[in-house]
Amino acid sequence: MPSLSETIARLSAARGMGRPAARPSRLRELAGFGSNPGALKAYYHLPDGLAPGAPLVVVLHGCTQNAADYGHGSGWSQLADRHGFALLYPEQQRANNPNLCFNWFAPGDIRREAGEAMSIAQMVGRMIETHALDRRRVFITGLSAGGAMAAAMLATYPEIFAGGAIIAGLPFGCASTVPEALERMRGQSLPREAALQSAVRDASGHAGPWPTLSVWHGTQDHTVVPANSEALLSQWRGVHGLAPGPSETAAVAGHTRRVWRDAAGVARIETFAIAGMGHGTPLDAGDGIGAPGAFILSAGISSTRHIAAFWQLAEPVAAAAQDNLSTEAATAAAMRHQNSGLRPDGTKPAKSGPAKIIEDALRAAGLMR
Repeated sequence: MPSLSETIARLSAARGMGRPAARPSRLRELAGFGSNPGALKAYYHLPDGLAPGAPLVVVLHGCTQNAADYGHGSGWSQLADRHGFALLYPEQQRANNPNLCFNWFAPGDIRREAGEAMSIAQMVGRMIETHALDRRRVFITGLSAGGAMAAAMLATYPEIFAGGAIIAGLPFGCASTVPEALERMRGQSLPREAALQSAVRDASGHAGPWPTLSVWHGTQDHTVVPANSEALLSQWRGVHGLAPGPSETAAVAGHTRRVWRDAAGVARIETFAIAGMGHGTPLDAGDGIGAPGAFILSAGISSTRHIAAFWQLAEPVAAAAQDNLSTEAATAAAMRHQNSGLRPDGTKPAKSGPAKIIEDALRAAGLMR
């Protein structure tokens, strides 16, 4: 009998039959970027007339996705055109992972000077050299397995990045096998805070300063449960030497944002809890940036725009889109969404037991919504 993974792969292939032709990609392939020990592909986008010394944003897709689809859905290419920065899209290959997940848990792929991590670092170096980009303003973001891989890059090559953003991802160094990865995704046996912080500090010889971090997670994510965002927070809060409690908490478009600032008042970490949202990248379908799709979820807030603003690559999101509510009001809004019993698209959740396990697996593969 084929495994569930094999079944998902076959259904994914069948799902593509009869689809309209794929949209033309705006991305160009980056070739010859190094030894590429992780056997990844790379694509990039440069806005017309990009000035020398522009920033670079590295964008990592999630499982079952590719660079072009995630670039289109998340809206990063549109935002790059608007604000003038370069984009690099590493892309996973089926020979490395049948579901196109970056191997965020495999020791050989998340170690400095090895595997997929080294391949991505090589891509960044080639982009900076070829296009005269600003090596002081390099940022990385990713969704799900791409988010966990972004966390691995921030840990193994912290000197490369000024900041990172992890969406529905996991902390670095929390798993080293497939069974462990599945457990951590469910929030089981996550390492303690001290071990998580040591994992980052031991991943390179870097002594600081450390990249800033933006963490995004849906409160109804049952694929990678929200406990992982709290583990990420504790991992990087300790590395930055920040206080346990946030410097400020507010509601933004009905979702809860917390910020940790250093002694100079600079925001080093922010977290967004997206009320009622499942597994995916939150999008504001009304602002013209990105397009809803599989794991690109309309949530009334654009993570892409907010992340770019946090990195000071774009203007702050208009105050009119933000609600100056108390922490209690923000929490109450999240609870109302959570207690509604519905997913963000208004459908009922899966049943418990084997049916739920199968439905969750199919949804994670993009075969159900």
